[in-house]
Amino acid sequence: MTALDDDKPVPRGQLTIQVIPLPSDTSANGDVYAGWVVKQMDIAAASTAGRISQGRNATVAIDRMEFLSPLRVGSQVSCYCELVDIGRSSMKINVEVWTLDRSAKTPRKVTEALFVFVAIDEHGRIREVPEQAH
Repeated sequence: MTALDDDKPVPRGQLTIQVIPLPSDTSANGDVYAGWVVKQMDIAAASTAGRISQGRNATVAIDRMEFLSPLRVGSQVSCYCELVDIGRSSMKINVEVWTLDRSAKTPRKVTEALFVFVAIDEHGRIREVPEQAH
């Protein structure tokens, strides 16, 4: 992003999933549960980690999350994933969540977090991540 784009933020990474929260995903106050958002982020990051590791993987850590704005029922929620680092058996994937409200013309960022995964074998033991083609 350049200085000219600072007033027009855009998602980083690849669009991985889009979903719409339903009334059953909200609290008694009508707000979408934070846990619902984390679940969508974990699904998106796990999908990315699965492609990278070419198999099973497990979430081992989620770095700090801060919610910038609320999610509304019926809004289109998009998760964008960006591979940050690959270790011998681990993958760090940044996930950004953006939402497009029904009456809005532009999306807004909701939250982001760094998810750490490890590749695992069929027995649940840690294995190496296959070498990546560049």
